[in-house]
Amino acid sequence: MNILALGAHPDDIEYGCGGTFLKFAKKGENLYFMVLTRGEYGGEPEKRQKEQEKAMKLLGVKKIFWGGYTDTELPNEREIISHIDSVIGEINPKEVYVNYIDDIHQDHRMLAKCTLAATRYVKRVFYYEDYTSNNFEPDIFVDIGDVLEEKQKLIQIYASQVAKAYPTKLDMVESVKAIANFRGFQGKVKYAEGFKAFRYLRDL
Repeated sequence: MNILALGAHPDDIEYGCGGTFLKFAKKGENLYFMVLTRGEYGGEPEKRQKEQEKAMKLLGVKKIFWGGYTDTELPNEREIISHIDSVIGEINPKEVYVNYIDDIHQDHRMLAKCTLAATRYVKRVFYYEDYTSNNFEPDIFVDIGDVLEEKQKLIQIYASQVAKAYPTKLDMVESVKAIANFRGFQGKVKYAEGFKAFRYLRDL
């Protein structure tokens, strides 16, 4: 199965659904990433791109599509939708994961909005959460207890971001575990990732 994850910046995907993608990788699914920017606003773009590519290799991602856009300076919706359309046409994903649409970061909102337009024929589209997400209420949970440590190692690849203080005063790795603990409590397991379905067609 071909699965596509989209992120506005390097580390968005791993933070929001790294555990789930680790499990997909273990099952032999075909994983693809599309990352709109190199995260210039949050650090050295060359370093952040290298971190993203290293994480991609650890996950066994087949291909990463770079948007080539500038952090916090995304172009008009039509251009981004067309770009996402071309990626979807190339890989024909059965599932798509993207930043949540209600988010304090404008790039996350823009990407989510454009993805919904570009995935009009994709049967399964899910939002993942970030620490900048607002009012995120997941309706799907994935048990990541068996891969949490691997997810933390994945996050540690982003050395340029890990030490940054988050609103909770936790570093990036600590915050990943805290969120997994909370979503696990909601999902009745120890650690989980939560997702909100925009569209979810079950094949029975």
